[in-house]
Amino acid sequence: MKHIITVFLLISLVSCKTEEKFIPQDFNTVEVEHILEDSLLSIRAIDILDDDGLAFAANNNSFGLYNPAKKTWNISKQKQDTLKFSFRAVGHTSADFFMLTVANPALLYKTTSSGMELVYKEEYENVFYDAMNFWNDNEGIAIGDSIDGCLSIIITRDGGSTWTKLSCNQLPQGIDNEGAFAASNSNIAIVEDKTWVATTAGRIYYSEDKGETWEVIKTPMISKKDTEGIYSIDFYDELNGFAIGGDYTKPDDNKGNKIKTEDGGKTWQLVADGQTPSYRSCVQYIPNRNGQELIAVGFKGIDYSNDGGNSWKTISEEGFFTIRFIDETTAYAAGSGRISKITLK
Repeated sequence: MKHIITVFLLISLVSCKTEEKFIPQDFNTVEVEHILEDSLLSIRAIDILDDDGLAFAANNNSFGLYNPAKKTWNISKQKQDTLKFSFRAVGHTSADFFMLTVANPALLYKTTSSGMELVYKEEYENVFYDAMNFWNDNEGIAIGDSIDGCLSIIITRDGGSTWTKLSCNQLPQGIDNEGAFAASNSNIAIVEDKTWVATTAGRIYYSEDKGETWEVIKTPMISKKDTEGIYSIDFYDELNGFAIGGDYTKPDDNKGNKIKTEDGGKTWQLVADGQTPSYRSCVQYIPNRNGQELIAVGFKGIDYSNDGGNSWKTISEEGFFTIRFIDETTAYAAGSGRISKITLK
């Protein structure tokens, strides 16, 4: 009898325990601290390093590293013969930083003890790379516009020392002129081995095995014109993802430019259709907020959602191209002529 009573007491204690309810934050504005200002730079690719430092690569052959403890910059120009080029894609492992030029020739650089080393070069009239990301310290991916009928995808399996381009017979059939917008280095979302790549055609390429095999999913994102499509995608976990875009030539249009998934990208639904925000170039989940809170940025403002992207409000008219979070309230954002530290209030 004593044991039976003990069991019932344990059952009672467990059944009385209630799950902790998620309470969303409610931000209404932002504090903006400019940490780099240079009118000659247009910065669309930033990356938070493991020590909360910040790296960027931009136009005018420029790249740099920010030390937040000392609040100092180390900015350089990458030389390659007499070429003038722009970077729109960056990434990092625990050991190295990588940056990739946007157009012909495609030049991918990796840090070494003596500076930046060229580890991949692709010369083709229509070559145009858009984004980069890493699964782990050994394996990474960069994606670009279609060539010869399929999306351009290069992959490293050796820590970035060598990169191999996938052939068209390893990828789904492309669509004429399908590519990705090199607007914010956020066309690739990765959760563990799973990868989602968003394109100008409103399609999402999906791989569950770090780029070994691929399938493609059509979404309801607006994509009838060359300037329309998905500009940015992010996943909070293996199931919950969000993508945003629109048409940068009509930045006030807000129809068909926001989609979300709750089943790992198998299906996508339009949300907040005809509502704020309009065109935006980057969307990111706020970390450690249960997949309910997101920030979207574009050159016309910053928007916030605390219900998984179903509804939004504009919290600033400060314009940026891209954003990456340090913690639940702090991020770095970059745009035309500046990089800023953003604090949500």
